[in-house]
Amino acid sequence: MIIIGDVSDGLHDLKQFPIQHCKMNALGTLYHGFHFFLQASLLLRVYTDVDKTEANESQVHSHHLHPSTVLTLSLQKKAFEMNSDHIMLNENLIEKNHDIQNQKLGVFDILKEALIITFKNFNFIIIILLTSLPLFGFMVYYESFLQGTLVETYDILKQSPGYSGWPVPNFIYNKMTKHVFYELLQLGFLYLVPLHLLELCTVIVTVDLSSKIHAQEIPMTLKEMIHKPICGVRLRGTFITSIYVLYISTCTLLGLIWLVTYYFILENSIIEVFFAGFYGAVFLVLLEKYLEWSAMWNMSIVISVWEGIYGGEALALSAYFCKGSKGRGVLLMFVFFVWGLGLRLPCLLFGCYLGGIGIVAQISLFCLGNVLKWVVCMVYFYDCKKRTLEKKFGEEVERDAELAA
Repeated sequence: MIIIGDVSDGLHDLKQFPIQHCKMNALGTLYHGFHFFLQASLLLRVYTDVDKTEANESQVHSHHLHPSTVLTLSLQKKAFEMNSDHIMLNENLIEKNHDIQNQKLGVFDILKEALIITFKNFNFIIIILLTSLPLFGFMVYYESFLQGTLVETYDILKQSPGYSGWPVPNFIYNKMTKHVFYELLQLGFLYLVPLHLLELCTVIVTVDLSSKIHAQEIPMTLKEMIHKPICGVRLRGTFITSIYVLYISTCTLLGLIWLVTYYFILENSIIEVFFAGFYGAVFLVLLEKYLEWSAMWNMSIVISVWEGIYGGEALALSAYFCKGSKGRGVLLMFVFFVWGLGLRLPCLLFGCYLGGIGIVAQISLFCLGNVLKWVVCMVYFYDCKKRTLEKKFGEEVERDAELAA
């Protein structure tokens, strides 16, 4: 039967698994044996599904069903073929670092790996540049508008020393103009809709291509990169996950902005010095949690792009993989937080938002940092996943050994 032959070929490919690493200890042998049979079962399932799809197609042609049904079955077959390739690439990503067993990648190791992935393939750079052009053009306008609004808001919140009026919301309301209020509404819309969609498109392409480059031992050609794009199901799932992340992150950001606003108003108040210090301390704690959650949220996006899991399940899975690695996640996100803040502050101080080469240079570096951030999140995800699976398998082997004894 043709399917048996295909599975035999697939199993022959699986036998190329680097068994020499298993000689380190008995646990390594059991671990690799477990992965071998897992790969074989997954490959057999994919070929079985493809065989069923081919049978359904032949049945359709024999009964002359509606053309839409034929198209649906054909798309299902292509999806199964893409899943087969995805399984093999996913396993390559997990097994690639077996030469450094029992070694967790540090923050600098992850950053170094991300830089290598980003700049070692010229075709990847070309695709990312073309994909980022719409985001770059919009960001030039958005950052100019954002920084101009921040300057106007600063003038509103600015007060003479010794102010002790209460409540503070009344103070803000009395100085707020309709013009600034409408600008804040427009800024919120630009952030939630066009910026989110344009950035999501760049993120999907970045994560997908960087994962393939990370899994391949040889450089990928431009044709190989664009040969099999992401299927519509994963695009829909990634969009759903991004909505979850956007909602949660926006609520957290509003909390941070509220604390910063109160701290800024109360810092010159003689009576409210204690409360200003309290708000400052709470802000630092919430900022640390925001960075920790950002690593988890970004990992859920990577899971949706590469694993096809989306929504609450992707968030739960990312939280599971992040256990024991929260410190690394905070440091990684802190690097890019400082990167973005360091780019915005000089523009605010020197008025680059008014136009000129300054804002263009800022957005160029900002887009570069955005690409690096998502490549870092991809490497961080696969390292966390590898460590979690190894730990879980080791616990199961120890439990089975205890039961056998």
